[in-house]
Amino acid sequence: MNHDTPLSPLPLQHLSGLRSRVLTTRQLREHGVPAAELTERCRPGGCWQQVLPGVYLLHPGPPTSEERLQAVLLYASHRGPSVPRQPGGSDAPAAMITGLAALALHGFSEAPPLLVLDRIEVLVARTRRLRSTGFAQVVRAADLPVPQQVTGVPTAPVPRALADAVAGLHDAAAVRRLLTEAVRGGHSEASAVVRELSRARLLTRPHVVDAVDALLAEGRALAEQRLYAMVREHGLSEPLWNVDLRLPGGPHLGGVDAYWPEHAVALEIDTRAPRPEEDPLHAAFDHKREHLERLGITVVRCLPRTLREAPAEQAAVVRTALMAAPEREPSAYVVALPR
Repeated sequence: MNHDTPLSPLPLQHLSGLRSRVLTTRQLREHGVPAAELTERCRPGGCWQQVLPGVYLLHPGPPTSEERLQAVLLYASHRGPSVPRQPGGSDAPAAMITGLAALALHGFSEAPPLLVLDRIEVLVARTRRLRSTGFAQVVRAADLPVPQQVTGVPTAPVPRALADAVAGLHDAAAVRRLLTEAVRGGHSEASAVVRELSRARLLTRPHVVDAVDALLAEGRALAEQRLYAMVREHGLSEPLWNVDLRLPGGPHLGGVDAYWPEHAVALEIDTRAPRPEEDPLHAAFDHKREHLERLGITVVRCLPRTLREAPAEQAAVVRTALMAAPEREPSAYVVALPR
């Protein structure tokens, strides 16, 4: 059988009415375009052009941003063996935009516009036999994240897109600006970004480590602002803010972000970057909480994501802890000092 034979011969005028002006060889064949006609139309000065292997633009001018994205996705999705199925039978995403192009789609002001990017990164499964070519930069992953649809384009979530972008950047200032915008712009929590940077083994680069320190500081400052707003907007009694707790004449018990002494309730924002459970910083955090609770102090752990996405629910947790104070055994007397 001749694979260049059209499956359903049609007059080529119908192609001018297609919404998409970017098609693969197979799609063109299904629309009735034989190989000889395709070659003729893509000659120098012709009305079509090949923009990537097996991907064609059905007009002579430069591709738009949308057409470049579509071309990269078609190249990555329609070449090589089929993508293996996920456990449970669901299909894995064949490809998604990542890196700086994904950040531009997510609305990052610090990401270059799509049209000025020399290459567009596309994330595919590690098992795919696919190579980078033209303006398509292939990035591989053992486990693909669930893509987000941004203006109809399958796009890597912000933390993964950031990690892929940072992997190719050596400008410390640019890395810092992107990471800071991720948190300040509400695109992601700092801990999620650090998790992806760690998975990508980027935390050994000094300029990335410096940017992460700034990122975590930015994340904590925003979380504290949201905590203040939560307490005031949801009618909670005013606590002592940012205090160190001590036993009278005894050891330092640790700092907390808010403390209600008459209720023996402490609140701590957990902005720790993800680390193995045996990490000393995690052990110290857990030891402090356990010590305070043995003294009769209720410790409410608060995630920055909860303060951003569900402040009412977090306020309800705090209110419940405050209301339960009369039912608990009296706590040990502790001294609260400003941090």
